[in-house]
Amino acid sequence: MTVWRPSQQIRVKVIGLAWRKDQLLAAEVEDDSGRIKGVRPLGGAIEFGESREEALHREFREELETAIRIVGPWHLLENIFEHHGAIGHEYIFAADIELADASLYGRDEIRYSEFDETAATARWFGRDRLQDAGIDLYPTGLDRLLSRWRD
Repeated sequence: MTVWRPSQQIRVKVIGLAWRKDQLLAAEVEDDSGRIKGVRPLGGAIEFGESREEALHREFREELETAIRIVGPWHLLENIFEHHGAIGHEYIFAADIELADASLYGRDEIRYSEFDETAATARWFGRDRLQDAGIDLYPTGLDRLLSRWRD
């Protein structure tokens, strides 16, 4: 298992908010023991010289091997957080998207590899599923942004 700690510099990231009715596609976030402590929408870092749109398209091509269409306005979140004693700081651009590969909407579990070849799992989560399981939604502030989200 890979032990992850946040970078000690400010990161700029993008996430895509893919919806299946009122369910959000999100990847599991594990603690060091492998316990799922939260979920986050798919995306990743914006590379130097890359626009946020280019980064979001690239991330979904790399992770799910699908094209996307950005269908909503951009939102900006600032996320300052602690993970196992290490502080992280990131700015995250988020936008609603549609997945070009329609078969992904029919799958309850989507296994993929992160850029560093770490195995990852994404699922469709409704708000009640997260609350009932005591699972957090990352990044911090995303739940406020998704105030329209109802099951």
